[in-house]
Order: sequence, then C-alpha cells, then structure tokens
Amino acid sequence: MKVLISVASKHGATTDIGDAIAAALEDHGLDVVVTEPDQVTSVDGFDAVIIGSGVYAGHWLAPAKRLVERARGALLVRPVWLFSSGPLGDDKQPTDPSDVAPMVGATRARGHRLFAGRLDRGDLGFGERAIARMVKAPYGDFRDWPAIAAWAEEIAAVLEPVPVPS
Repeated sequence: MKVLISVASKHGATTDIGDAIAAALEDHGLDVVVTEPDQVTSVDGFDAVIIGSGVYAGHWLAPAKRLVERARGALLVRPVWLFSSGPLGDDKQPTDPSDVAPMVGATRARGHRLFAGRLDRGDLGFGERAIARMVKAPYGDFRDWPAIAAWAEEIAAVLEPVPVPS
C-alpha cells in the first residue's frame, strides 16, 4: 500500500510531525512518500493520503488548502486523514482551525487530528516575533509525540493488509 503524506509547514515543526507519522507507517510495511503540497501534481498511484498543515491565526496554510482543492475529486475515492499543528502552551481545549470542517467534508476525510505545535524564537522574523509578543504566544515545543505516534498507529491499523491464513 502506497501512502502520500503532504505537509504545509512554515518553520518545520509540522513537517517533523509528518515525518514521525511516515516513520510509524513504514514500520508497518507501508510505502510512504512525504512531500510538500505544492510539489504534489497528482495523488494517482497512492492508495491513501494524509494532509497536514501548520495553523496560523486559526487557519491552515495556503499550500495545504490548494492541494485539497486541486485534488478534491481524487481524494474522494481514497482514504484521507487530515491533521493540524498549532496550539501552543497549556491550552487544554484548543479549537480546530476554522477552515478544517469544509476540508473534511470536501475530502470525506476519515478524521482530523489537532496536535500542539512548536514556536522557536530563532525561527521567527521580526514581524513574526512582534505578532507572537502581541498575542503572548509562548515559546517552546508543545508537540505530544506519544499522541502523534498513537494516531499513526490507528491509521496503520486501517491500512495494513490483513494476512491471509495459509
């Protein structure tokens, strides 16, 4: 089974999540390709697709949204999962990005998962640091690697071929 994981990431934190999901799926014998959304010309040849995006100001990044729009018809006929990365700090009740529900509907995604993100001051330009200061965004790595691994395992369980008894 061949799986496409396409991730829109501004500073690499969401790409790291996509890479962790890919590694978990590969551990289950799945053939995984990880690429940026703007590099995807077609999802033909893939049996399943996982699309992820960093979240900024409550929205997915444009490249991920464009991929969903571009491949909408092809995504409807294969299993699709979506994930977002963005909440920072100890927010116990983060909300889904406002544009995720329409994308779940457009792809008939089997699920969407929201993961905490990472904010590293060294990654930010002057304007981004000013915005982070204004909204009091905490710096740090808040990604929950066990939760990411567990979600990847759920997907692998769906995609793994069932062994035929001999």
